[in-house]
Amino acid sequence: MTWFRCAETRPWASMRLFCLPHAGGSAVFYRSWAKEISPAVEVQAVQYPGRADRMRDAMVTDAGQLVRLIAGAMAPLTDRPFALFGHSMGAVLAYEVARLLQERGRPPVHVFASGARPPHDRGDDERVAGRDDDGLVDAIVKLGGTDAEALQNPELRELVLPYIRNDFKLIEDYAHTAAPRLNAPLTALIGDADPHVDEARAARWAELTDGRFALRSFPGDHFYLMPRQADVIAEVMRTLEVPPSL
Repeated sequence: MTWFRCAETRPWASMRLFCLPHAGGSAVFYRSWAKEISPAVEVQAVQYPGRADRMRDAMVTDAGQLVRLIAGAMAPLTDRPFALFGHSMGAVLAYEVARLLQERGRPPVHVFASGARPPHDRGDDERVAGRDDDGLVDAIVKLGGTDAEALQNPELRELVLPYIRNDFKLIEDYAHTAAPRLNAPLTALIGDADPHVDEARAARWAELTDGRFALRSFPGDHFYLMPRQADVIAEVMRTLEVPPSL
């Protein structure tokens, strides 16, 4: 099973955008992006194992291993300029994938880190992976973006909570290392009412790259990028300097 889902393949596209979902998320989170983004960009969304159409694939429990697997799978798709966009857990993974690909001589042209505290400033993150099912659901609902009623369904819980718990544990166990430093430009994006990360914390992403840095704030909570999708995509296109249409 491949690692990427592409709603619209674009062999003519001048750039690829690899999108990494949040904890408990799947590639479908970015499915609608292809319709709004410039035709000059091909969107490739990462599908983590253990969910959706990869439900039978073993979950990866270590962030470093997951990063290596994603970077390895990306290699054949880095034949043209590419950028990385990650939300929440996906932002940290995108940063680590970027560093690894940089070491391998295939650096991205840009990294977008959305809705996430920077990797070196996560020490006081609340641990939720070890909670019981009700406690885990409460934590998910507080972040927004999830139907609280749906998660009261026992059958749905049995299906989704194992991989959600795995993702939370993976990111809670993650430990940042200072080297190598990222050379690519980086943009941090947040919702102005996100309970997980504020502007001061998000600004510390600047400490992790030697490239240029920008911070963008949008109205909304942790999942601001759902109602603000058009604005976020416009920001991505502006930053990548791609035309809105061919």
